Amino acid sequence: MGRLTRRAPAQQWRGGESQRRVDTLAVEEPLEIRLSGEVVTVTMRLPGDDFDLALGHLLTEGVIASGEDIATMMHCTDTGDDGLPTYNVVEVAMAPGLLPRRPLVGRAEIATGGCGICGTVQVDELLTRLPHAIDRDRTTFTLSAIEAGLAAMRERQRVFDATGGVHAAALITPDGEVLVVREDIGRHNAVDKVIGWAVREGRSDLSGLGLLVSSRAGFEIVQKGAAAGVPLIACVSAASTLAVEAADRAGLTLAAFVRPPRASVLSHPDRVTS
Repeated sequence: MGRLTRRAPAQQWRGGESQRRVDTLAVEEPLEIRLSGEVVTVTMRLPGDDFDLALGHLLTEGVIASGEDIATMMHCTDTGDDGLPTYNVVEVAMAPGLLPRRPLVGRAEIATGGCGICGTVQVDELLTRLPHAIDRDRTTFTLSAIEAGLAAMRERQRVFDATGGVHAAALITPDGEVLVVREDIGRHNAVDKVIGWAVREGRSDLSGLGLLVSSRAGFEIVQKGAAAGVPLIACVSAASTLAVEAADRAGLTLAAFVRPPRASVLSHPDRVTS
């Protein structure tokens, strides 16, 4: 799979016995995103779909409002110790006459373990800069459509099949049709990649679509989905308290543990029908 996976020797133990073998590992490398020469963030990611990742990050962080805000994107000609291009820096240029819609700040991890005040501040900040009225989106999804979308996403997780070491995200229509699937080391990067794909396709408002995630849903996943305007997020694993609070207040439907025959819809359950 080119830059996506690498082979590594391993000593495997099974049933008290060991043997030498070769494992396939997912590649993890840094990506630096620059906007008009200024560093926006550095994130560890699975190489590939870097322009989608950059666009999705800029949109979900409120730096741009749509793809029309961007003039050009390119990989910088940085090289590694072997003299070959690393493709680990993306330079983005704003459209002529436009400035970022909010100050550029480095990506900060959000501690949500037990600080209620901090969590409330984060949710309040999210709500003040939502560009879409998600609570007015009347799109509904049948549970079978969501399950079909998750199954189709799983079938397209090629890197996960080879390594077991990456997450996936997807966008679906209300009838369960999968529009795009992206994989990444980080679940937030996978989400940025599918949103960035939509931006490149001319869609910055994802109303009427569902966002699927192969992992748990934390606040960051809800924040990104809400910034893009999706009315529904469905995840394979659990949701956090702050994710549920943010989804509820943003008017977004959040479903967790979507594993047939069960699913837990934790906010705005009226969008999910039998």
